[in-house]
Amino acid sequence: MSQAPAVSYADFYRQSIDQPDAFWAEQAKLIDWFKPFDRVCNYDNPPFARWFEGGKTNLCFNAVDRHLKDRASQPALIAVSTETLTEKTYTFSELHAEVMRMAASLKSLGVQKGDRVLIYMPMIAEAAFAMLACARLGAIHCVVFGGFASGSLASRIEDASPKVIVSADAGSRGGKAIAYKPLLDEAIRLSAHKPDAVLLADRGLAPMALVAGRDHLWADLRQQHLAAQVPCEAMDSTDISYTIYTSGTTGKPKGVQRDTAGYTVALAASMKHIFDGRPGETFFSTSDIGWVVGHSYIVYGPLIAGMATIMYEGLPTQGMDGQPDGGIWWRLVEKYQVTGMFSAPTAVRVLKKQDPALLKKYDLSSLRALFLAGEPLDEPTARWISEGLNVPIIDNYWQTETGWPLLTVANGVEATRSKFGSPGVPMYGYRVKLLHENTGEELTQPNEKGVVVVEGPTPPGFMQTIWKDDARFVNTYWKSVPGKLVYSTFDWGIRDEDGYYFILGRTDDVINVAGHRLGTREIEESISGHPQVAEVAVVGVADNLKGQVAMAFAVLKDPAQAQDEVQAKKLEAEIMKRVDGDLGAVARPARVRFVTVLPKTRSGKLLRRAIQAVCEGRDAGDLTTMDDPAALEQIRDRMAS
Repeated sequence: MSQAPAVSYADFYRQSIDQPDAFWAEQAKLIDWFKPFDRVCNYDNPPFARWFEGGKTNLCFNAVDRHLKDRASQPALIAVSTETLTEKTYTFSELHAEVMRMAASLKSLGVQKGDRVLIYMPMIAEAAFAMLACARLGAIHCVVFGGFASGSLASRIEDASPKVIVSADAGSRGGKAIAYKPLLDEAIRLSAHKPDAVLLADRGLAPMALVAGRDHLWADLRQQHLAAQVPCEAMDSTDISYTIYTSGTTGKPKGVQRDTAGYTVALAASMKHIFDGRPGETFFSTSDIGWVVGHSYIVYGPLIAGMATIMYEGLPTQGMDGQPDGGIWWRLVEKYQVTGMFSAPTAVRVLKKQDPALLKKYDLSSLRALFLAGEPLDEPTARWISEGLNVPIIDNYWQTETGWPLLTVANGVEATRSKFGSPGVPMYGYRVKLLHENTGEELTQPNEKGVVVVEGPTPPGFMQTIWKDDARFVNTYWKSVPGKLVYSTFDWGIRDEDGYYFILGRTDDVINVAGHRLGTREIEESISGHPQVAEVAVVGVADNLKGQVAMAFAVLKDPAQAQDEVQAKKLEAEIMKRVDGDLGAVARPARVRFVTVLPKTRSGKLLRRAIQAVCEGRDAGDLTTMDDPAALEQIRDRMAS
């Protein structure tokens, strides 16, 4: 933790709300500017907030170039793959050289300021080079999660209309190569927009057929630009840095658009105040660059803070020798002296099934905190990992749209206790409220359930708009609460007497059972507290009598117990009784079915809507991001039995 604070977090937060211009002008000193800004915040056209108008800066300069003076030889990017059994460390100087080679290569393919570059890559160093090179040139990058199926990728190509696509021959998962090039070729065929060029990293994992005149190998262009010198483009503060598509979007893709200066300032501030990161240290986020966590806290945030960042390709249970190893992440913490680690509750639940002795096998004394986000953190999981690591476990709640945490605790400002089950309190700059969903009335009493919203102006780093669709931005996010121009998170929440928020699930994941509105999250929290349950997913399933009923699917810590029919029925009855006691009989699931694995995306998010579709006999939709296709078949089998 940091030393005793010069200011309490309550005062720090209050200043950000009461004197936002002075507050953010101070935070802006954390980055380097080519030209100072004239105006801190322009909110003349709500809900559109424009930050640091008149200023000029560059995201890549702040992440890489400005560190060359003091830490050129310090590790910057540590690329680890338990898939290809490789580990390589790039110093800031080496990262700078690789980014300039990538920037020169993109320029040779016609990329200029304002052009779009779509990045469809595995978790390899070249993906980070490509992101940083785009930022250097002032091109707008759009990273699409590696392995997306051709149809999904095509819709994103069409929406982003990239001049160049950067990709690779293949990714790998669990030792199995996933060929990207055929998926990309088909996506380009399906898309009405055709890129001018495709730049490919050849990892030697899968054969590639190159399209003459369009496809170029990174190794060839890199060789041509070994000594390249590509200066950073001076970007207006409000210029677009990137777009990223929100997961789970149906219909036309929804591209979240981010600015340049506001995002850079927001990340610099969050690395200091929230993640307590310090120059020269190492940060390890286990996410993927296809998601916003990877943008903010694998690539840009740690580098802006002058830290080394670990970029990891592989499973959390696979070692550097290719053999099963539930301690691989802890080995990396020890080896690289990681001080801050950022993962997801799902990953921790996977590790929970491993030998607990692995938590004691490595020297984890460098680690100051483990941060978790991506989905609500249940109390049993939080308590297990907290006791195992003996460091603060800090949940944080945010969205692709916010770019950085909305609710958490800011230990870099003042050491603050976390509460199991709660992500924390509103972060500086966020005017968070709970509103009644029908009346829009603000809920001020403890433990009143409402929709979590943010009043404008939204802070730096928040989305600017939806790419090419301002009207959709306003109508989707800002007009869902009657009579109020507020940003809706579309999440239910309550706030306790200490001001800590608890997220209860999506407003569109509400189950209406015989007129009673129930959040699936509340039922999951109750079931996950059963000592035999490792993981659980609850969905609402159509019912002729009650409208909907809750259906639960649980993974047991000892899967063998589910094989014994008598024992399985006994456990189901115990779980039902537990829910009765916690939430009342109305919340009791119609059934609790036991499975060995839950359907998830490769980033660890539960595919609740796909589960619901299978339960109701409907098409489960696009499952190209699904980690284990057999998981959904288990659901189908259990429903049929």
